[in-house]
Amino acid sequence: MKKICIYMFCLGLMLTGCAVGPNYTKPDAPIPLEFKGNKNWKIAEPKDHLPKGSWWEIFEDDVLNKLEKQAGEANQDLKAAMARVMQARSVAEIAESEFFPSLDMNPSARRSRTSAGHGTTVTENLFSLPFDLSYELDIWGRVRRSNEAAEAELSASAADYATVLLMLQADVARNYFQLRALDREIDIVKQTAGLREESLKLVQSRFKNGYTSKLDLERAKTELANTEAEGAALRKTRGSLENSLAVLLGKPASNFSLPPENLKIHVPEIAPGLASSLLERRPDVAGAERLVAAANARIGVAKAAFFPTIRLTGSAGYQSGETSSLLDRASRVWSLGPGISLPIFNGGRNRANMNKAEAAYDETVANYRQTVLKAVQEAEDGLTGLHFLGEQAKAQDRAVQAAENAEAISDERYKSGLVSYLDVVDAQRTALQAKRAGIQIWGEYLVTTVRLVKAIGGGWE
Repeated sequence: MKKICIYMFCLGLMLTGCAVGPNYTKPDAPIPLEFKGNKNWKIAEPKDHLPKGSWWEIFEDDVLNKLEKQAGEANQDLKAAMARVMQARSVAEIAESEFFPSLDMNPSARRSRTSAGHGTTVTENLFSLPFDLSYELDIWGRVRRSNEAAEAELSASAADYATVLLMLQADVARNYFQLRALDREIDIVKQTAGLREESLKLVQSRFKNGYTSKLDLERAKTELANTEAEGAALRKTRGSLENSLAVLLGKPASNFSLPPENLKIHVPEIAPGLASSLLERRPDVAGAERLVAAANARIGVAKAAFFPTIRLTGSAGYQSGETSSLLDRASRVWSLGPGISLPIFNGGRNRANMNKAEAAYDETVANYRQTVLKAVQEAEDGLTGLHFLGEQAKAQDRAVQAAENAEAISDERYKSGLVSYLDVVDAQRTALQAKRAGIQIWGEYLVTTVRLVKAIGGGWE
């Protein structure tokens, strides 16, 4: 029996030399050589200049660093993504197990009686202790293609986890910067409300002394109330952002608060490098490409169904009518031989499965190319956004300075009786709007920087 087993094993090795279905080649991706929005940026070597790992540390904000750490440890979407990776790993292990034979022990005990129609009846016992072996000869590569698909899907699942992590990190940073921009806006509105109160006191004094009309007094009251209402609206928006941040951190919104701070956050310069590096740095692009590889392997699995399946089966053990002699040498039994299953007619099922696998491959290729196009768009949006936000910020700084000068001049002229209070109100409104617009641009610049870092893959490689 030993010689027969060796012979059959060697035969299996010789027969498993080919795998049907197409060998995988990476599909072409519609990616440019460089970014069109990169003209005003310093060109750097791919990867060397890009933020690695904890990319948010480039903003040099300790609070943000702590929030990112908490999110990475407790976010539920991230935990779900990790669970999907573990599932994919188990599927890959199941696929790999098909490379090996299966061995089972199937003991049984039976008592039987033959029919009396033959003239005599026999009652007997039969005790069996067999070990059953089964092994599929992977002649057409079905097992290998299944394993290729499972391994590619595992890699895609790992890339999906990295994508979820990158999105989480970007969302935490985006919410945080929007919240800090609101803190600065709220502070400006609060300061403006204080100035409105001083203006109201001045108008009330002038009204009592007969130097101004009741109309000016009511205008001053209106401006103070409007400013206070704007502050309340900003605090409402801040509360919503704070609650969103709590969910990202995996905490109940009721148990989380972030004290207001008027911080001057470091704004780094991000040089994106070459557009082709997106294929290496974006986890969603890598994941989409791995799904193409998996779909390609599934074509081989579907094609293998057109060919015969050859399986080696064997059994060895003991069989006896008495338990006392079950393990005796004379009770040994064995059998070994191949079995073949040849598909002849199945109503077109195999052809339909093949067509389905090929269509699924075409779908993954289209999804991969669409993912690349979206990656390029997001990077271009980030580059263009930062460029024009920089220009906008400079112009807004000039607008703020001019508005503050106009506000001071109108206030002095009103005190001298040269202009009406309507001119003061108009100047104050313009100054407040200019200051708030400047803060909003600052916040948007930070958020766009985060979007650009995310667009070029963050710290993933």
